Amino acid sequence: MAWFKRKDEKITGTDKKDIPGELWVKCQSCSEILYTPEVQKRDSVCHHCNHHFRVTPRYYVDLLLDEGTETELFSELKASDPLNFEADKKYKDQLIAAEAKAGDKDSISIYDGKLSDQNIVLGVMNFKFIGGSMGSVLGEKLFRAIHAAQEKQIPLIVICASGGARMQEGAISLMQLAKISSKLALFSEKGGLYITILTDPTTGGVTASYGMLGDIILAEPGALIGFAGPRVIKQTIGEDLPEGFQRSEFLLEKGFIDHIVSRSAMKQTLNNLITNLA
Repeated sequence: MAWFKRKDEKITGTDKKDIPGELWVKCQSCSEILYTPEVQKRDSVCHHCNHHFRVTPRYYVDLLLDEGTETELFSELKASDPLNFEADKKYKDQLIAAEAKAGDKDSISIYDGKLSDQNIVLGVMNFKFIGGSMGSVLGEKLFRAIHAAQEKQIPLIVICASGGARMQEGAISLMQLAKISSKLALFSEKGGLYITILTDPTTGGVTASYGMLGDIILAEPGALIGFAGPRVIKQTIGEDLPEGFQRSEFLLEKGFIDHIVSRSAMKQTLNNLITNLA
């Protein structure tokens, strides 16, 4: 009995050393257990199956913009509650919680900076802010970003990650599709270069507007890209969907996007495009 007692104490005693959970991560694609620091060294990409984990907006800023060159634009803009929307939670309370969770005032941040010594305007969406939803602040920030790129005659690059329109703002949210699209049309007429990078996920109103209006449309490997989700579509049409439906590889095959680019090659690819097209 003493032997069993000692064994039990060894297992459950206070001297047991727990392995921190944040040191390991399970790949959502191949189910491999990966050592987090090694994943981070590889641009948050699984070395077994090339699955691209979701990363923070700050990661893309550091990845694409030359060190010390970025200046955030329009950071003073912050969402209000024009409809006094209230469901399970008040929209005002949702905005407070979203800002604390995401670390941003809304679902997109705009930067002026240099990519390989070439001036650009960069927009980066934050999926952690109410699912990267598109509201009035996103529309205004992106409108101003397009105008800034047009005035300076430099390329505009937008990294998309969104679940769609922000329904707490009703028709005001939906109006942003037309507002941004019309401004992009003018930008194109003036000869501006607009490049979008679709990451996981890019859906809803963003896909239906500025996400798919790029002169060049790039996507990360395996990214979910579409309007409605695959489950909703399957329930609607009552049929099984093709394998890999709404993933970036499927969209490339069907001609909806121009190229799939891994994170490790993203900056060099953009530099080549800007050099040849801007």
